[in-house]
Amino acid sequence: MSPSNSPRPTKSERTAAAREKARLIREEQLKKEKRNKLLVRWGVVVALVAVIAIVAIVITTTMRQNAPIADSGPSPANMNSNGGITLTKGNSVAAAPAANVNVASVPTPSVQPTQGQAANAPGIEAAPKGQPAKVVVYVDFICPICNQFEQTYGQKLTDLRNAGQITLEYRPIAFLDRNSTTNYSSRAAAAAACVANSNPDKYADFFAELYKQQPAEGSAGLSDQKLKDIASGLGADISKCVDDKTYRPWVKYATQLALSSGVSGTPTAIVDGKQWGLADSQNQGFDAFLQADLDARAKA
Repeated sequence: MSPSNSPRPTKSERTAAAREKARLIREEQLKKEKRNKLLVRWGVVVALVAVIAIVAIVITTTMRQNAPIADSGPSPANMNSNGGITLTKGNSVAAAPAANVNVASVPTPSVQPTQGQAANAPGIEAAPKGQPAKVVVYVDFICPICNQFEQTYGQKLTDLRNAGQITLEYRPIAFLDRNSTTNYSSRAAAAAACVANSNPDKYADFFAELYKQQPAEGSAGLSDQKLKDIASGLGADISKCVDDKTYRPWVKYATQLALSSGVSGTPTAIVDGKQWGLADSQNQGFDAFLQADLDARAKA
């Protein structure tokens, strides 16, 4: 029998077929909507788990970074007992043996000198006649004014030490831990100490990078991993040193020593034993203060 001779569906049959087709479509749509709801629910669950994990990591990291630091511990090699590292020509660093420090040994605080007066800090006496002038600078790595000081005078100081006219000693301290949520000042200074200990020839470059990538005050600051990455990019591996907080007690000691010496803010610079601080900049800029000393040495 040819298809043309097949009986045509009746109206009721066509209606029933249409209803069945519509039913199948509705069932498929309901299944699809159910699958989508399940996917959304699982997506929400996964997202919540991820958020909880991130929050847990942040809390754990913050607790670890803000954990109490011991009052005593080792000092890094190549940083002197006063908390500084001395740069000479090129990337050369004046050698200094590692030791142990204790905050309990810090002397009673003294009054901060005004510009041009003899500084109270230890190890800042004028260099002997015929030797490069001795420049000591207290800095904090989250301090924006310290960054401005470095941008304004850093190249001149580098040129002068490369010319053999000065030795340049940086003393990183942690006055501004309160200005970050993770004690960044202490963490950055400790990371710098790690570099000084293991790769002193990379210290000047690491110091410069911390200011080039300086975080904003009030922020969490650069992470420990970022500090390690910066050092690694310069050829220094400080991972274990940073993770173990090896030099955090050292930073605590150096900061207390600065406070006890009458250093009340950063940057504070000392040239051949005479102190210049930010509050004095309206009287005489640091470059003029330094040049006056160099001129006097040349005439001596």
